[in-house]
Amino acid sequence: MRSARLALTPSSLAIILNQSIFIPGSTETRRFSAQHSLHPGAKFHSCVPRTEKDCAQTLQASSPSYSLPVSFTVSVDYLNMQWLRRFLTPLGICKFLHRFSLHRPQLHRWLISGDGAQRWNDYDSPEEFNFASHVLDYWAQMEGEGKRGPGPALWWVNDQGDEIKWSFRELRDLSRRAANVFEQTCGLQHGDRLALILPRVPEWWLVTVGCIRTGVIFIPGTAQMKAKDILYRIQMSQAKAIVTTDSLVPEVESVASECPGLKTKIVVSDHNHEGWLNFRTLLRSASPDHTCVKSKMKDPMVIFFTSGTTGYPKMAKHNQGLAFRSSVPSCRKFLKLKTSDVIWCMSDPGWILATVGCLLEPWTAGATVFVHNLPQFDPKVIVETLFKYPITQCLAAPAVYRMVLQKNISNLRFPTLEHCATGGESLLPEEYEQWKQRTGLSIHEVYGQSETGITCAIFREMKVKRGSIGKAILPFDIQIIDEKGNILPPNTEGYIGIRIKPTRPLGLFVGYENSPEKTSEVECGDFYNSGDRATIDEDGYIWFLGRSDDVINASGYRIGPTEVENALVEHPAVSESAVVSSPDKDRGEVVKAFIVLNPEFLSHDQEQLIKELQEHVKSVTAPYKYPRKVSGVCFRIAQNHHRQNQKKGTSK
Repeated sequence: MRSARLALTPSSLAIILNQSIFIPGSTETRRFSAQHSLHPGAKFHSCVPRTEKDCAQTLQASSPSYSLPVSFTVSVDYLNMQWLRRFLTPLGICKFLHRFSLHRPQLHRWLISGDGAQRWNDYDSPEEFNFASHVLDYWAQMEGEGKRGPGPALWWVNDQGDEIKWSFRELRDLSRRAANVFEQTCGLQHGDRLALILPRVPEWWLVTVGCIRTGVIFIPGTAQMKAKDILYRIQMSQAKAIVTTDSLVPEVESVASECPGLKTKIVVSDHNHEGWLNFRTLLRSASPDHTCVKSKMKDPMVIFFTSGTTGYPKMAKHNQGLAFRSSVPSCRKFLKLKTSDVIWCMSDPGWILATVGCLLEPWTAGATVFVHNLPQFDPKVIVETLFKYPITQCLAAPAVYRMVLQKNISNLRFPTLEHCATGGESLLPEEYEQWKQRTGLSIHEVYGQSETGITCAIFREMKVKRGSIGKAILPFDIQIIDEKGNILPPNTEGYIGIRIKPTRPLGLFVGYENSPEKTSEVECGDFYNSGDRATIDEDGYIWFLGRSDDVINASGYRIGPTEVENALVEHPAVSESAVVSSPDKDRGEVVKAFIVLNPEFLSHDQEQLIKELQEHVKSVTAPYKYPRKVSGVCFRIAQNHHRQNQKKGTSK
């Protein structure tokens, strides 16, 4: 059992306890009393000590025999620190003291360092939590008090040379303005839903935090969507408002008449559109004063659409626990972000990784979120960016690292980059080695789903086992299970399962909205069944093997075969289609389509028809879903069958 020494002067203790609230539970009270020989009737009372004398009186009130010397040392069991974690709630944010022997100057440095970021115990579950007020507003206050470094909270650039830097104080005020726009101008209320379909523009962060402030449930979507995708999402989610960009206004307008529940359309633009509210104009005139809603932990916060094997995407609903999870110690171990860090997460804003990696994780740590509004991934621009800006952490899909390696750029020793992470699929062992040799950095894997957020990871200081997605991140208890939820022994292939009984862990989705039967299908005994196949070794490392269904993972984009098949059959040339995944050296997997043509198209040029079908899919659904490979086998079979029928008809 590890123990640590806590050496504090009364002055240092006063700093810790100042503006703090004593709220230990009965277990912590008994443990603390036993460890420090307090009399059995000792009571802890809610209090806000302000001076050294108050601190001494507080401790002495717990036990008449307890004396406070000028300098004292408390021996604290490292694994039994819950009482201390609960004691310390300065400014509404718990501090997890994991470094000790702190005298006053050291303690002050600790409180304003990256290690002083807000934390809770891994298994804590406060009744109320709101990311905007508990996290973003906290860092805004730290900035105002000079207790955070000079780095911006958001650092946005584009390929035209434009640059925006917002501090936490500016973000606080701007997101409050956004909240007032939603409440006062749009009439949105707690629990209403807003579809958020924007590229990587600064307003994405303002809208997201503005929704959290008001209790409006935001529904992210990729800006690659077409009218058909948008229609489905608005109808299924019953969104009352949509925030999007210029390029998608025509797509929304083409389906708006089929969405009677859509009351408000907001465009992020420098130009006005008839029938649309202009977000930038409204933001400038809105008040920066706003009272944040008091969110319960179980209140819904966000809905992600996730692809499945059959049918259209499902709605994975998350409560405030997804945001809270970024505040617990185990989740912080993966990136180990500090206030001095600058993280570049390249995920599309429509995916859960963007919400977690571009918002929740970095801002919980008080770090800088770096954003490059790349219209498409260009390895040359990515390398130039990593040399030009002081980026310390990079989180990107394997395809990004693969593209950079394939360019054979001579110098990849980035001056400030300290940590690289990836997820969505696996790199080849030789690609890991090439990156390590050319950059001096390892790539750490992370695993998650729209339903789970970040679930497993190779932590920064953890031994890397090539090909493993790492270990479970608390409070998730991950086991490999069979179809009935039985736990399988090590090195046995099964499903990745997350324990949901007796207590459902915070950060796991609440369920599939409006689809209780789909939710029931993924609940196997005491576990949530991810549908992903894997093994676990004796050291707890998990080895991902693949999906048990037919979902296609192309460069980190999850694509349901049915979505592509439905798009293909809308073309008059297609009689039947079947879509599968196909291995690809650059993207891991790509969409491959097998197509049976209608007779009148059998005489058409095959290559030209394939291009026409690909363009058709791009025009009716998000372009990343189009089949990069189309099998000519079905074309030829259909042609031969048609010729045979013609011959039979002639012979008659």
